[in-house]
Amino acid sequence: MAAEHRSGDGPRRGFASDNAATIHPEVLDAIASVNLGHAFGYGHDSYTHEVERRFEQAFGPGSRAFFVFNGTGANVLCLRATCRPWEAAICSEWAHLNTDEGGAPEAIAGVKLLPAASVDGRLTAAAVAAMLGREGDEHAVQPRVLSLTQSTELGTVYTLDELLELAALAHARGMLVHIDGARLANACAALGLSLREGSFDAGADLVSFGGTKNGLLAGEAVVVRDPALAQALPYLRKQSLQLASKMRFLAAQFDALLRDQLWLRSAAHANAMAARLAAAVGPLEGVRITRPVQANGVFAIIPATVRAALQERFDFYIWDEATGEVRWMCSWDTEPEDVDAFAEAVAECLQVCT
Repeated sequence: MAAEHRSGDGPRRGFASDNAATIHPEVLDAIASVNLGHAFGYGHDSYTHEVERRFEQAFGPGSRAFFVFNGTGANVLCLRATCRPWEAAICSEWAHLNTDEGGAPEAIAGVKLLPAASVDGRLTAAAVAAMLGREGDEHAVQPRVLSLTQSTELGTVYTLDELLELAALAHARGMLVHIDGARLANACAALGLSLREGSFDAGADLVSFGGTKNGLLAGEAVVVRDPALAQALPYLRKQSLQLASKMRFLAAQFDALLRDQLWLRSAAHANAMAARLAAAVGPLEGVRITRPVQANGVFAIIPATVRAALQERFDFYIWDEATGEVRWMCSWDTEPEDVDAFAEAVAECLQVCT
């Protein structure tokens, strides 16, 4: 990816990742609001407890939130809480767990991953069932967790019926359901669901709820309902190097995210910008949209010369070097003007470079 630089018009804008976006001003204000006086560390303060109660309101009675630093930490913590050494997690072959966490599930959690073929990032009941043929065989690792990424790494979204079907299958086979929700807000915004409806009401047993990709400085939350899972999480969080000493500053960010539905406003805006981008570049000759645009990402194939010219002006990732597929991600702070300028640049590069 091209190095970050400033152009004559100000800071560079791009479509590389929602991780590349700025911090939402309401989140910065929330951090500043608790930067007063002293408070007990490690979450033993009244403010953090208040935000934990806010999570229970958002995710349903009995829900407990455990704040961590990052998404890999959240996912590893979920696997450690659910799996014994001989157990495994089924996930999509595209899952962040499988492709972008540096082997942390295996190295830190000690949990083997069983990647299954998916359709545009979404697992099907048939694909999951095909992974369950050696239950009770002491020579084979035993599936214990079904991990579903919502929205997926390919920008697609499981419908509520699909989630319920997969959860029913997993539970019937004695498995737990984990939602890797780094972009759960975008999925719920796309489906018109609350956080509770899109997670626990849809059959999840535990959730990695993302904040960093939706306007936070740094912070994710592991959310569970089962008291048995909750009992182990404080100790596992500490062992997994995810316990923040100044916890109130993580909690403050989630206070802002859950207050006045900032999570929904930001995610819905990012989704709308992706739809705007797809509508603008999709009809251009030389652009082929490769995945359904259902959340805040657009995947496309464009000529190599056009990719190179565009990356001189905008940041984005080449998703698949073999096919030339690119990924354009929109964020809470993506403006219509950003989308329109990028679409115009795509059209210009297509004309000049092809």
